[in-house]
Amino acid sequence: MSNRNHIDEAPSALKQGTVRILIADDHEIFRRGLRSLLESHSNWEVCGEAVNGREAIERVRELKPDVVVLDVTMPQINGLEAAREIRRNVPESKVVILSQHEASLMKQSALAAGARAYVTKSEVSRELMIAIETMISVS
Repeated sequence: MSNRNHIDEAPSALKQGTVRILIADDHEIFRRGLRSLLESHSNWEVCGEAVNGREAIERVRELKPDVVVLDVTMPQINGLEAAREIRRNVPESKVVILSQHEASLMKQSALAAGARAYVTKSEVSRELMIAIETMISVS
């Protein structure tokens, strides 16, 4: 794995079978691309989308996805704050933070907010699938 990304390999409580994923990003074209990428995996389904942090929190409470993919820079509530709230309210949902920032400080902030993985947008096509597979397979 590249040194830009981090996966917390704590035990996963995800059940075997279909993995339900929620995508939160304020750019529609990026969300569509992520949906296409994630749904190319035979056992994964995108169960919802959100365009800002507040909506992400609401959708996670409602849908209780296995995995939440959050962009850091979103309107209303940023991804780090949304991750904290999601971890408090729906701790069984695993959070992946996406960011255009590659700084190690951002990674530390994402992990401190409760994210299980941090993936830069420049590496998303290679690293996001690996991050999710690792989170759901670690026991």
